[in-house]
Amino acid sequence: MLQRLRRSLAVIFFVLITLLFLDFTGTIHRWFGWMAKIQFLPALLALNAGVILFLVGITLVFGRVYCSVICPLGVMQDGFGLLGKKVKKNRYSYSKPKTILRYTLLALMAAAIILGVNSFVALLAPYSAYGRIAQSFLAPVWQWGNNMLAVWAEAHESYAFYTVDIWLKGGITLGVAAATLVIVGFLAFANGRTYCNTVCPVGTVLGALSRFSIFKPVIDTIKCNGCGLCARNCKAACINSKEHIIDYSRCVACFDCIGKCHKGAISYTRRKPVIDNADKLTAESRRQFLAVSATIASAAALKAQEKTVDGGLATIADKKIPARKTRIVPPGAKSIANLSSHCTACQLCVSVCPNGVLRPSTELDSLMQPESSYERGYCRPECTRCSEVCPAGAILPITRADKSSIQIGHAVWIKENCVPLTDGVACGNCARHCPAGAITMVPSDADNEGALEIPVVNIEKCIGCGACENLCPARPFSAIYVEGHERHRTL
Repeated sequence: MLQRLRRSLAVIFFVLITLLFLDFTGTIHRWFGWMAKIQFLPALLALNAGVILFLVGITLVFGRVYCSVICPLGVMQDGFGLLGKKVKKNRYSYSKPKTILRYTLLALMAAAIILGVNSFVALLAPYSAYGRIAQSFLAPVWQWGNNMLAVWAEAHESYAFYTVDIWLKGGITLGVAAATLVIVGFLAFANGRTYCNTVCPVGTVLGALSRFSIFKPVIDTIKCNGCGLCARNCKAACINSKEHIIDYSRCVACFDCIGKCHKGAISYTRRKPVIDNADKLTAESRRQFLAVSATIASAAALKAQEKTVDGGLATIADKKIPARKTRIVPPGAKSIANLSSHCTACQLCVSVCPNGVLRPSTELDSLMQPESSYERGYCRPECTRCSEVCPAGAILPITRADKSSIQIGHAVWIKENCVPLTDGVACGNCARHCPAGAITMVPSDADNEGALEIPVVNIEKCIGCGACENLCPARPFSAIYVEGHERHRTL
């Protein structure tokens, strides 16, 4: 019963969280966006005390149910584990915990948060790792299916669907997602929850807490006949059937052992007051856990040092990205430093951006974090989708009115690229489409009233939306582009 209930809840969470990364209409987010906000690391970085207390509370009561129900990467591993069972049943065995490795990686995660090494944080964050996998491999298939339905519907004079662009949003992100999928998938296929109990820092923190949980799987030594079937089906490799010991720091509360025990010797109940070697916490290990946990909690409140990032050159469609001195981050981020210190690079904001503006950064110090670029579209003043879905506080919620007054950058005119001067034809695209009215067309020659007009930017009114850059007809570089701001301004 417990096993079926856990599996049912896990499937529901997994499917709905996956849909959050596939849904480009915003429908799923309106109903189930909270599922992204209750992920452990994003909630920690967002300083969401309510969610953290909730997750700590359920761990102290029920054990690591977060890892077996709520975490999508954990549930994905169970899927690979089931495939492994098709090849060989009863294939697991007890192994000693890699305590030093687990706490070393946890300490490195804490240090990375403090020092602002966001690429390392993004690599180890389990929710973000799954988000990149879903956004890189499942989203294109989902969008392709949508486009096929749109074509079919249009042929039958129905417009219930509309086509969307399918494009590669980041080669590095795709490579990282592929490597994560292969490594985590192989480990799960061969050895179950090895990644969760060896590498994942969230698993280490919750594992330390689950030692003290009220309800746990308990072995009745009187009923147990020592067959070892529970250990051979424990995906966490935490059951020592010979000594009747369960390492609760690694138990993910999957209840597979209970379902496999034919003698009813394992039950999920209040822990018996028996102290054994596997469950002892020395004073030193207690201090180590508390110190590392406090470090991570403190690190979540720190801001990374602000840096200037060169966006580089990368060809997208028929335009090229200008060499920005400062990258552009979306409204609601407040500043590059705020986004850098909170973002886990889960790609949820990238997947929901309807205008093709957000894409993963390729720079090392902001690797896979979102940044804006305007080759495919511009940041429309009425769209606040990215601020609505961010679970980590990297992009804070804003209203449409707020967005129209937030300056994320300013437009810069490049005389050498402007069509009226290079081709001798009238243009004015940038001025016509500027939603802030920050661009005015003036004669290129003040002494000649009939001279072709060129744009003049009022920096005090420009909000950096990128409409001018996106709609500029100049190729391959626009004659007007947006330079990002380290810290956003309110106009």
